[in-house]
Amino acid sequence: MVPIPFDNTYARLPPRFYSRLAPQPVAAPSPIQVNGELATRLGIDLDFLESEAGTELLAGNRVVEGADPIATAYAGHQFGHFNPRLGDGRALLLGEVLGSDGARYDLQWKGSGRTPYSRGGDGRSPLGPVLREYIVSEAMTALGIPSTRSLAAVATGEPVFRERPLPGGVLLRVARSHIRVGTFEYFASQRDDEGLELLVEHAMSRHYPELLETGAPALSFLQGVAERQAELVARWQLVGFIHGVMNTDNMLISGETIDYGPCAFMDTYDPKTVFSSIDHHGRYAYQNQPAIARWNLACLARALLPVCGGDETETVAAAQAVIDGFPDRFASSFQVGLRRKLGLSTHQAGDEELCEDLLRGFEAAHLDFTLGFRQLTILANPDPDPEETQHVEQHIGPLPDGLTGWLARWRQRLERDPRPATQRAADMRNHNPFFIPRNHGVEAAIRAAEDDGDFQPFRILVDAVTSPRHFRADRADLARPPEAHEEVKQTFCGT
Repeated sequence: MVPIPFDNTYARLPPRFYSRLAPQPVAAPSPIQVNGELATRLGIDLDFLESEAGTELLAGNRVVEGADPIATAYAGHQFGHFNPRLGDGRALLLGEVLGSDGARYDLQWKGSGRTPYSRGGDGRSPLGPVLREYIVSEAMTALGIPSTRSLAAVATGEPVFRERPLPGGVLLRVARSHIRVGTFEYFASQRDDEGLELLVEHAMSRHYPELLETGAPALSFLQGVAERQAELVARWQLVGFIHGVMNTDNMLISGETIDYGPCAFMDTYDPKTVFSSIDHHGRYAYQNQPAIARWNLACLARALLPVCGGDETETVAAAQAVIDGFPDRFASSFQVGLRRKLGLSTHQAGDEELCEDLLRGFEAAHLDFTLGFRQLTILANPDPDPEETQHVEQHIGPLPDGLTGWLARWRQRLERDPRPATQRAADMRNHNPFFIPRNHGVEAAIRAAEDDGDFQPFRILVDAVTSPRHFRADRADLARPPEAHEEVKQTFCGT
C-alpha cells in the first residue's frame, strides 16, 4: 500500500511555474504532533505517519513514492510595493491528494531548506513559527474559518540562527492549493500570457469549475474570488483575528487563510490594533483588513486583464465593477455574522445601528472582544452554566454601565426574534467562542517548547482551541485575558 496516494496536477504544468528539487535533510527529526483526524480525511496511512519512516518524510529526510517536490514561483505586493520574484523560499510542495470529501489538497513542507527563491535565506524555520501555525490554523478551522491546516509538526534536532540560535522545526501544511494572487501577478509581470491562461484554467478547474463555461471566464473567476474573500475577511473580523501581513502573495484564490507569521487575536477591542512588528504604519490593522482585501483584488484584476478578452474598455469597466462591489459584499457578510453573534435570526430595521453601537461601547469600555460576546451569550441563555458565568465575570466583570441602555434595546429586539431562547443560546455559543488562541497563551507554549523542550503546554492549547465553543473548567485558564505583564504587543514573521 502506498502511504500517501499522490496525484500531482500542478507539477504537470510547464517548468516555468516552479523549480523541481528535493528537501534538505535535517539532523535528528522527532515528531511533536501528528494530526490524526486530518490524515484520515486525506486518506493518508496514519500508522505510517506515526512511524520512524513517517517522521523522516514529515521532516523532509525522505521522499516517498508518488511525491514530486517543487518550489512554486510567484510575485507579490509586499506592504504595497511590488516584488516581481518571490516564490517558495522555505517551502516545497510535496504533492497533492484527493480527500474523502472529493476535494484536492496540497501537502507542503515549511522549513525544508533553501530553494532558488530563498533570496539569501537559509530556508529553515525556527520551532516557534511552526508551533504558532499549527495552533492557529487548527483553531481557525475549528472556528469554521477557511484555512490552511497542519498535518504534522516535527522538531529537526538542529539550530536555526536568527537573532540567537533557536531550535528548528518543520511543518507539513495542507491547503486546497497554494495558488496566490501573487502567482497571477508573476506571470502578468513576465508578460507571459500563455502561462497566465494556463494558470487561470488550472485554478478555475480546481476551485471554480462551475465558472468555466461562462462567456467571460476570467472575469467570472475574479467575481468568485472576490465573493470568497469578502466572506473570509468578514469571518476574521467577527472573531477579532488580525492577519498581520496581507500581502498579495499571502492571499490564496481558494479563499483560505494562509501565513500565520505575525498574526494575532485581539484581546481588548480596538479597531486600530496592530501586532506585526514590521507593520510600522498600521497598513494591516484590524480595521483596515477589508480595504486591503479590496486592494489585493484590484491587483488580481490588473493581472487578469491580458487574458480577459473582449473590448478593453468594457473589460476594465466590468473588472472595476467587481472591485467596487467588494465593500458591500463584505458589509453584508459581516452584518449577518454580527446578528448571529447577537442571537438574531432575522433582519429587522435598526439592526445595523444596534451592532455598531455595541462595538462602539466595547471600544469605549476597553472590553475584551471574545469574552464580551461570550457574556452576551450567557445573558441570553435561560439556563447558563454557573461555572462559566463566574469565570467570565471574574475576568471582565459585568458589562459596563455605558452599555446598560444598549442591553435594554437588545433584550427588546430579542423579544421580537422568533426562535426559542434555548435554540438562540445554542446558536450564540456556536458563533461566540469561549476559546481562541490567546496571544499570551501561544507565546507561553512556544517558550516552554523552545526553552525547555516541553511540548505539553502546546498540546494542551491545541486541545482547547480545537474545541472552542464549549466551556471547560479544566482548560478555563486558557480563555482568560492576559495580565499586564503577559500582554503581547508585537508578533513576528519568523523568517
